[in-house]
Amino acid sequence: MGQAPEQEHPKNAFGWAAKDTSGVLSPFHFSRRATGEKDVTFKVTHCGICHSDLHMIKNEWGNTIYPIVPGHEIVGVVTEVGSKVSKFKVGDKVGVGCMVGSCRSCDSCAIDLENYCPKVIMTYANKYHDGTITYGGYSDIMVADEHFVVRIPEGTPLDATAPLLCAGITVYSPLRFYGLDKPGMHVGVVGLGGLGHVAVKFAKAMGVKVTVISTSPSKKSEAIERLGADSFLVSRDQDEMQAAMGTMDGIIDTVSAVHPLMPLIGLLKSQGKLVLVGAPEKPLELPAFSLLMGEEEDSWWQHDWGDEGDSRDD
Repeated sequence: MGQAPEQEHPKNAFGWAAKDTSGVLSPFHFSRRATGEKDVTFKVTHCGICHSDLHMIKNEWGNTIYPIVPGHEIVGVVTEVGSKVSKFKVGDKVGVGCMVGSCRSCDSCAIDLENYCPKVIMTYANKYHDGTITYGGYSDIMVADEHFVVRIPEGTPLDATAPLLCAGITVYSPLRFYGLDKPGMHVGVVGLGGLGHVAVKFAKAMGVKVTVISTSPSKKSEAIERLGADSFLVSRDQDEMQAAMGTMDGIIDTVSAVHPLMPLIGLLKSQGKLVLVGAPEKPLELPAFSLLMGEEEDSWWQHDWGDEGDSRDD
């Protein structure tokens, strides 16, 4: 048996943890490591709530280590830096996202894609290099290697910045990586939850035409009037979906519940891209023959869409 969480390390810490699959959070005393030579220690001021946190505290993905302190959209103010830290100083505003470590030597790490490292260390419910369990941002302090800490520009509000460290990068990255960031392009955003909100804002800032696709007609005014989307599709409306077939260069699908993919593929132009950034707990179905032949089933709009809810996933 190892040491109790509050005795593993020298820095006392306090947070909120789930102890079992009920997912109920309760006060939790634990400890953080001393500030190493390449470490940054900061006081946590804000931490976002991601849908992944909800999956993890209930062990819906089957890899949770209890007790679990969730939270990976973490921002705060630096209180201490290690002797070899070069990027940060005390008083800086900083953030930590989904990961706090990697091997730093594989092919992925060599090209700044540490998130694909076979030995990536996630911000919580993972084992760190020293063998202890990582704890997330629902806590008062954070200690992380400076390589996995980001600087927050002065004047940027910390509360609004926190969600960018997961929800933000999760939708920004595919828009850039798949070339869906060019003015004049047409991008669909499925689900107007946390990720969907940010996807619409980023895509519009890039000059892209944006259509929100949702099961909830009540979200139309928010999508168009508040977030600036150009149009809105009710995914269960056969006529609306049929009229939009073959019009989109790409779709960012943020839904974290099981839902049909073929109706979305039908909205894409040839060579269009459907990017899944939600993480449903059960596998999604994809009829391969229809996809290969570029054909659609006559009843594709009649699938059970479920409910995208307020999706927040990595």
